[in-house]
Amino acid sequence: MMEYIALIGAMGTVTFLPRWLPLFFLTRRRLAGVFVEWLELIPAAILAALLLPALVTSGEPRTLDIFRPEMWVAIPTFIFALWTKSLGGTVVVGMVLFWLQGKVF
Repeated sequence: MMEYIALIGAMGTVTFLPRWLPLFFLTRRRLAGVFVEWLELIPAAILAALLLPALVTSGEPRTLDIFRPEMWVAIPTFIFALWTKSLGGTVVVGMVLFWLQGKVF
């Protein structure tokens, strides 16, 4: 039982420290503008890395399929997001378009 408690504690530590250390050491420092701009791009890069394989690949093993219905829903949703900069509106448009493509295809 103690091994499990130690394992859970170790997992919590290695999850917590990489988040806490930069926060602790960088909160009182002024960061370079280029570095701040670069950090602002990370969420978009992570989102793209998560979404793109789901949109353009299918099957097991994964094969390239750029004509998936999900891709055709993502394109107008992305254009709407760029045009309005509204997260809520983008989610609603994406959900409605995804529902409509389910009715059509």
